[in-house]
Amino acid sequence: MTNAEYQRLVDARAKPSPTVKNLAWAFLVGGAISALGQGFLNLYLSWGLDQDQAGTAVSVTLIFLSALFTGLGWFDKLAKHAGAGTLVPITGFANAVVSPALEFRSEGLVMGVGARLFVIAGPVLVYGISASVVYGLLLVLLGG
Repeated sequence: MTNAEYQRLVDARAKPSPTVKNLAWAFLVGGAISALGQGFLNLYLSWGLDQDQAGTAVSVTLIFLSALFTGLGWFDKLAKHAGAGTLVPITGFANAVVSPALEFRSEGLVMGVGARLFVIAGPVLVYGISASVVYGLLLVLLGG
C-alpha cells in the first residue's frame, strides 16, 4: 500500500472533527473563566484591596481553584469538552504543573506529589526569574 492509498483510507474512515462545536465550547469556557476572574477582581476590590492587591488575589485564587479541580479530576473532565478554552494562561499552567505530579500520589503527599510539583515548576520559575532580571537590567541600562 502506498502512502497516498493509506492516506485515502485514513481520510475515508476518520471521524470528522466538529470544529464549530469545539470552537464554541472553547470560546464559552475560556470566556467563563475570564468572567470568573473579573468577578473575583470586583469582589476583592469591593473588600477594599487596591488594584494590584486584587489582581494578585485573583491570580492566587484561579491557581488554587485550578490545582484543586485538577486534583479532584474535574479540570480534565471540563478540558475534555472545552478543549483550548481551559488553557487560559493561568489556569492551564496550574493544571500543567499539578497533573503530572498527581501520578506520584502513591509515594506520599510530601515526597511524591510535593516533590514533583517543584521538579515540574522549577524550570519555569528559574527561566521566568532569570528573564525578569535580564529584562530589568536592560531597562535600567537603556534608561527606560
